[in-house]
Amino acid sequence: MLSVLPVAGLPEVVAGAPLAELIAERCELRAGDVVVVTQKVVSKAEGRVVAIDPDDEQAKLRLALSEAVRVLRRRGELVITETRHGFVCANSGVDLSNVAEGYAVLLPVDPDRSARRLRDRLRALSGVEVAVVVTDTFGRAWRRGVTDVAIGVAGVAAVADLRGAPDALGRTLMATVVAVADEVAAAADLVMGKAAGIPAAIVRGIDPGFLRSSSVAGEIVRPPAEDLFR
Repeated sequence: MLSVLPVAGLPEVVAGAPLAELIAERCELRAGDVVVVTQKVVSKAEGRVVAIDPDDEQAKLRLALSEAVRVLRRRGELVITETRHGFVCANSGVDLSNVAEGYAVLLPVDPDRSARRLRDRLRALSGVEVAVVVTDTFGRAWRRGVTDVAIGVAGVAAVADLRGAPDALGRTLMATVVAVADEVAAAADLVMGKAAGIPAAIVRGIDPGFLRSSSVAGEIVRPPAEDLFR
């Protein structure tokens, strides 16, 4: 049975904080658990926080543009950009929420590397094999609202290609590629929330077939050659 457990009680994380230790001290990890951690807390621990003038209405926009490799759309102060990671998102992932006034949080330099390091340390601390998903909040084309998606993975499939497998009625699946890490991220967000101050959760009971020794979040990003809208 699948369960999602919040990791409550984490203190405010600052640059250099031992994030794995802070998580491991507040939960009992089991083999096969997927530890889901928000980008915000990972970035804080890695020092990806920069000063920004709160009185400068253009400061966030300039910062977002500096973090982008390409601007896809722009409407007023909102820009949809492609980051150096390959992610297409609002404002290059630059975020002013849940951070002190006068500061902004940037995406990790390499979220997959962040996930691997966190997984390795959690494994050393707990003595069991776990996976890690680093998440961020994205909007989606054609749909209202936001949801958490995976921007870094370690130990779990980013996507699972089910093409060629039979469906429940025995027909061959022709186009089904499941965004496993995104589904894990969205499930964890149901207990972490946006204002609850819970930046980590454990997704327990995931199909062992989705646990992988090597995977990267970039597998979820649709290549431009397959993208009908870029």
